[in-house]
Amino acid sequence: MTLLRAQDLTKTYTVDHQIIKVLDGVSLTVATGEFVVITGSSGSGKTTLLTLLSGLDHPTAGEIWIDGREISSASEDALAPLRNRTIGFVFQSFHLVPAMTALENIMFPAELLKRRDAEERARALLATVGLSARADNLPSQLSGGEKQRVALCRAMINQPKLLFADEPTGNLDSKNGQLVLDQLLAMKAAHAVTLVLVTHNPEIAAAADRVVTLSDGRLRHQAAD
Repeated sequence: MTLLRAQDLTKTYTVDHQIIKVLDGVSLTVATGEFVVITGSSGSGKTTLLTLLSGLDHPTAGEIWIDGREISSASEDALAPLRNRTIGFVFQSFHLVPAMTALENIMFPAELLKRRDAEERARALLATVGLSARADNLPSQLSGGEKQRVALCRAMINQPKLLFADEPTGNLDSKNGQLVLDQLLAMKAAHAVTLVLVTHNPEIAAAADRVVTLSDGRLRHQAAD
């Protein structure tokens, strides 16, 4: 069953009166439960594609469907509940709220949905990634690997169907990067989440069901594992 479908996506920007085409007619389909890696050289359009697919930005042309719903022309008000219920996002730079503890950062998306079990869910996720003892620490008191594990828990708190990750190990050393990847894949399996991940890391790409390669804003290659 198809969970995510993008058709003929184009994204352009105007810089100094010149039109820059970042994506040029990209089409992609992702099945429920699939793990797809988007790879390519710097400037190929990987992160731009991920922000479009996740509804964080709108394409200049083309359509995006998530769980049977067309989102490419949806308003911010219409996209907000979709982002909070159906989609999770893990960023390279964590994006944790500095004034909130690890537990509070994880709970926040669930509290927006007024879930009564927000704290219970958050503590269970912290235990899953081995950070129960860090629940009351602020982000400034956590290592990079710990911050990313907290960010992963936050992305999973509302049990999304679709998880996007943009270079989730890019700011980590190899040991912490492997730990985060292992826990990401464990959560994917445990919660039957569909995963779309941008990376330069060939070891992460090797773990995917399929690798999509972008070059100069175009889809050049799709390979199954």
